[in-house]
Amino acid sequence: MAHATSESSKLPESWQRIIEARHHDPCEVLGRHPRGDQTRVHVFLPEAESVLLVEADAAMTRVEGTDFFVWEGTASKVPERYRIDWVDKAGLRHVHHDPYCFPVQLGEFDLHLFGEGRHWHAYRFLGAHPREVDGVAGIQFAVWAPGAERVSVVGDFNHWDGRVHPMRVRGGSGVWELFIPGLGPKGFYKYEIRDRDTNIHVKIDPYGQAFQERPATAVLLPVASRFQWSDDDWMARRAATPWQARPLAVYEVHLGSWRRREDGGFLSYRELAEQLADHVIDLGFTHVELLPITEHPLDASWGYQCTGYFAPTARFGSPDDFRFFVDHLHGRGIGVILDWVPAHFPKDRFALARFDGSALYEHADPRLGEHRDWGTLIFNYGRHEVKNFLLSSALYWLEEFHLDGLRVDAVASMLYLDYSRNPGEWVPNKYGGNENLEAVDFIRQLNSVAHERYPGTLMIAEESTAWPAVSHPTYRGGLGFSMKWNMGWMHDTLAYMEKDPIYRHFHHDLLTFGLLYAFSENFVLPFSHDEVVHGKRSMLDKMCGDAWQKFASLRLLYTFMFSYPGKKLLFQGCEFAHGTEWNFDAAMDWDLLERPQHAGVKRIVTDLNRLYRAEPALHEVDFESAGFEWIDCHDSSQSVLSYLRKDRQGERIVAAVFNFTPVPRMSYRIGVPMDGFYREAINSDAEVYGGGNVGNAGGVTAEPVSWMGRPYSIPIALPPLGGLILVRESREPEPTTQPSVTPADDPADAD
Repeated sequence: MAHATSESSKLPESWQRIIEARHHDPCEVLGRHPRGDQTRVHVFLPEAESVLLVEADAAMTRVEGTDFFVWEGTASKVPERYRIDWVDKAGLRHVHHDPYCFPVQLGEFDLHLFGEGRHWHAYRFLGAHPREVDGVAGIQFAVWAPGAERVSVVGDFNHWDGRVHPMRVRGGSGVWELFIPGLGPKGFYKYEIRDRDTNIHVKIDPYGQAFQERPATAVLLPVASRFQWSDDDWMARRAATPWQARPLAVYEVHLGSWRRREDGGFLSYRELAEQLADHVIDLGFTHVELLPITEHPLDASWGYQCTGYFAPTARFGSPDDFRFFVDHLHGRGIGVILDWVPAHFPKDRFALARFDGSALYEHADPRLGEHRDWGTLIFNYGRHEVKNFLLSSALYWLEEFHLDGLRVDAVASMLYLDYSRNPGEWVPNKYGGNENLEAVDFIRQLNSVAHERYPGTLMIAEESTAWPAVSHPTYRGGLGFSMKWNMGWMHDTLAYMEKDPIYRHFHHDLLTFGLLYAFSENFVLPFSHDEVVHGKRSMLDKMCGDAWQKFASLRLLYTFMFSYPGKKLLFQGCEFAHGTEWNFDAAMDWDLLERPQHAGVKRIVTDLNRLYRAEPALHEVDFESAGFEWIDCHDSSQSVLSYLRKDRQGERIVAAVFNFTPVPRMSYRIGVPMDGFYREAINSDAEVYGGGNVGNAGGVTAEPVSWMGRPYSIPIALPPLGGLILVRESREPEPTTQPSVTPADDPADAD
């Protein structure tokens, strides 16, 4: 930068602010300024040696001692959109339109809606976007930074120099904007922000839609998507189909550790699409749920400390590559759910934390604005623009990437002001309570807008408390989620399975208590990534006993889950009894599938999925008591549990019976409501799954023997540490040479 002289010290104060890079409205000084039939053109180019005003075919004059260049002449010689031709200090020539000859581009209505927190598509005008203005192509930049004294666009196109492209603020909106003509799709940018205390912050664009791969953090200049979607039929069916009565079996995936290349590198979105779809179809799951793929700097955060709320992580490819991923899975009949994190964000200095030098996205008071357990900051849900940022992010993923739903992380931490805090470490709400009223309003608005605009979308809460009506509609006083993870059922069931079978009869209520609240919410039964990390052991190692008991117990557990009321979720590796805890930094140990016991677990998960999808009694009435009926919940002395599942009409009946001890129960009689043949659709002890094959030779015919208050009953061979799923059929099938355990039909046929 040229040093100021006595000449520059005589400049107007507004010009001095341009030189010092602290002007809030550079167009007050720069650009074209008509005065009657004359006009003046002012440009500020710190790297320029000489400047030519192209349309006037005239050299511009440097203001002595500064980097200002001025031309004055007849107004007709210089159109409103003019070009400058300049040579930099390295001798390179540049020709482009002057950014400061273009008027403001953001509409007042957009700014008004954003200020009210009601602009559902704020990402369309905030951030960086290719634009053509008066026939001139370039990129429009806009960012919200109300506490800034000055904001500039910096990037590799201007040597990261904050003096070159200062932005203009739009009144009291706090939004800054600048159209830079001539910028193409290659390159990177950030915002340089000067706060009111003269400190300089270089920040990413909160609305950036593609980033450099870590450890670099700059935002990529935008590229218009060229992707052509082919999932119209899928989207139409999704909108028209009531999901509550449909099977929903979710395969939870961390893309960075599911599989990797031979050299240890990440697979791309396109490679993952092919391989993951094959695996999910083979297993019979209906959906995948991705741990956060929103851009994040630290692999070890698993994506839960997000910095790019509008960008698929560059680890696996471009935004269009991710569009291919979703489109391909839809084409294979698989839904895609994204784990989305509006509860908190990291303190990284290049991202949202103290974005404009003030507590902008977070609360200033750490009692409201900081999660000490996680080392992260909490969004200020009471600020309209912050709420709008999050709402717009959610809708962006649903609209731009055709996602079928969002699993909202850490909802409990949003709902409670005293979440994981001691007395004196939190601030009560205006009524003196611990409810975060602003977060509740945000959640209700999020769910209402998502369901209204994107029919069939699943909004799923990870909520671990007894907050009422989480999955009830907002018009009935609920939070409006589609479903909620059943954390109580998960904890109780795993606690029971970890106990030695000899003591289980003392803890029978761990299995039965969940039915007291099973229909108070729309529940998902989750065995998620959280249960196989941080010393909690793998699902296999949670089971009690020796190797035989562990595998038998795991097969029993999965049989219990797939017959129990509620939708299903299983984390990667659990489907084949991964031997160790999940390691985010390496691929799953797929070689285990060469071992019969592990292959047997995969086979029973596959058969359970197929039966679950094919049999309406197992999925049609998951959220009402009409779909469930105890056969016997009192046999604690033998640690046996039995119940019925029914379809909407009550015509399809499934009996599920479980023996949680290693002692076989021969001729164990259970009452059933109807006569007929009860086909043994699943026996977790079948030889094909690695079991001892204690079973019922394909099924049992009901006898007119009253039992347990029912007119009919069936005597069954109940295997040790085994579960049976018996599907009632009106008559006994013809003799067959098929094995006693017959996998259900292919899931494609079930649809």
